[in-house]
Amino acid sequence: MPAQQPKNTDKRRERYEWERGRDYNRMEPLVSTGGTFVYVSQHASRQISVLQMEPETGALTHIQDVPTGRVQPMAVSPDQRFLYASLREEPFSIANFAIDRATGRLSHLGDTPGYESMVNIALDRTGRYLFGANNPSKVLRTGIISVAPVGPQGFVQASYDIVRTPPKLHSVQPDPTNRFILGASCDGNAIVRYAFDPITGTLDLDPLSPILVEPGRGPRHMRFHPNNRYLYVVNEYDASVCAFRYNPHSGMLAEIQVIDAKPEGYEPGDRRGKGISAAGADLHLTPDGRWLYVSVRGSLTMAVFAVDHSCGLLKAAGHFPMPAEPRGFGIDPSGRFLFAAGDVSSNLIAHRINPVTGALTQIAEYALGDGPNWVECVRLP
Repeated sequence: MPAQQPKNTDKRRERYEWERGRDYNRMEPLVSTGGTFVYVSQHASRQISVLQMEPETGALTHIQDVPTGRVQPMAVSPDQRFLYASLREEPFSIANFAIDRATGRLSHLGDTPGYESMVNIALDRTGRYLFGANNPSKVLRTGIISVAPVGPQGFVQASYDIVRTPPKLHSVQPDPTNRFILGASCDGNAIVRYAFDPITGTLDLDPLSPILVEPGRGPRHMRFHPNNRYLYVVNEYDASVCAFRYNPHSGMLAEIQVIDAKPEGYEPGDRRGKGISAAGADLHLTPDGRWLYVSVRGSLTMAVFAVDHSCGLLKAAGHFPMPAEPRGFGIDPSGRFLFAAGDVSSNLIAHRINPVTGALTQIAEYALGDGPNWVECVRLP
């Protein structure tokens, strides 16, 4: 493969070495003292890239490319020792990686057969169980939440328990207490809820009543506020955001707000013959919970919302241009930098976050392989 160079939009940033013709798996690590690392999956190039972030400038240094299958969603264990990735081509599987806590490099431990093609994965709060959001058949019109135990050496075990959900289940995650599991069903227009036993790793087969949203919105991804009192959901079809108050004792959600993440004047169009959709994609909060960011693929923008800690309500704080298309992004653990992946443009854009206004300032652009779509930012000691 010919060498590629990063497209640098900040001439003052430190030298960035990106020589794709070299074998990075044979290179000595450039830095070996821990730090912040950015992991980017690239489904078309079938690889995960590892980059190290300079803490003051946000500049990235390329550390490693790890070959995979058609990789998309990833998840990092709570102790940050392991990274898991869903490989969404037959045979469907979960790739298991150990994270070197000094260098950030990944070591492939092996693949676990998947239950189905998992569009989203998440670990419980102990790291002992891995949840998957599955959509096994468009004909059956159902989704499935799968649960698999994780062994003591960080390897996912191929013994899946499942519960069926409304169709096009797009994400799954545990609640802050680790006693409930939530799933977002796009075509069911619902947040489904199941009681979870963290000792046995089992889901109650009798679901709690689903939380319905207005038809046509399409709940996609979910994030809890750091204070654990609020849940925010980005809707795929109209790119709105639903804010909920959360009751950790019952797992109940109460809708408190719906707000638009699309820029003013944008009209959604047909998405590659799949119908009209604004294509709301992903959302993340800064670690201090002050700012919520929402990516919208249709308008190629990132919406910013100020979060009122006292009540959970959102206030629009601007829209910023993003690469085509901003399917996934991540915020570094310090809350100072945001990295957005261009699924179509095959690049990663680094932004500085203004802590006072939430505004994004582009600081650098990095060439990646084809189809970058999931970003994980991890601080290692």
